[in-house]
Amino acid sequence: MVAEFYSVGAGNIAITLTPGDSGVLKVILDNEEIYDKKDENGETPTLTRMKELKAIVKAKL
Repeated sequence: MVAEFYSVGAGNIAITLTPGDSGVLKVILDNEEIYDKKDENGETPTLTRMKELKAIVKAKL
């Protein structure tokens, strides 16, 4: 997932990974949560969802 976001940012994006417990996965962009695995029924993002998230990142850049 990090590589996907980095490919959108082309070096204009800073990514920080912070370990969590019990499979926690959140994506926060400019202090706004754009993805939370817990809110998505514990599912890893599908290809379609990943494209949506990449579009959000691209729009912010």
